[in-house]
Amino acid sequence: MKPVIPLMLLQEKLEIARQLSLLGVDVIEAGFPISSPDDFAAVKEIAMQVGNDVQEDGYVPVICGMGRTVLKDLERTWEAVRHAKRPRVHMVLATSEIHLKHKLKMTRGQVIENAIAAVKHLQSMGCYDIEFCAEDASRSQPEFLYEVLGEVIKAGATTLNIPDTVGWSMPPEYQSLIAGIKANTPGVENVVLSTHCHDDLGLAAANSLAGVMAGRDSQDCSL
Repeated sequence: MKPVIPLMLLQEKLEIARQLSLLGVDVIEAGFPISSPDDFAAVKEIAMQVGNDVQEDGYVPVICGMGRTVLKDLERTWEAVRHAKRPRVHMVLATSEIHLKHKLKMTRGQVIENAIAAVKHLQSMGCYDIEFCAEDASRSQPEFLYEVLGEVIKAGATTLNIPDTVGWSMPPEYQSLIAGIKANTPGVENVVLSTHCHDDLGLAAANSLAGVMAGRDSQDCSL
């Protein structure tokens, strides 16, 4: 049975994606396919329509879906985006001690193993544009963060996403975080380094600019 999609939700998401494509946006993160049948169907439709609408100059946006480093998430996300000419899966795994202890209930070693396994699973399905998000990166222990990022690069991740998940960083702190990753992560010069700032304290724009100053390659923003 096909999922029932609220008509306006699908039309609105498609129209937003079309307008972003007209603006020349590099990557459109269309949704979280595992979250509901409706979101899966909307992401898939965007991948099929906007993700295959090649402009005269050859431009077509990357269509990205987000999921956790759980196999069922990865499989559902890939199924939604794989119809695009340039599909990407954005996988999320926390790296801060508070998340490891209280949410994931995993050791550092288990986090690294899980991240590597997720990259390999995506590759086994045919996905090679893989974005790894180190959730709560701004509260993570720097040396462990560098290690995790280095391992996912080695496994085959192509983009690193560095979020200030709880929006608590001050701009000098976030700039230092990005600079530290660039200086200490093996292989970082071979991937895209993307920043992702939350606005809990009204500092998302300032922290995003701090990421620019530190030399990031790509910037997440929301619409």
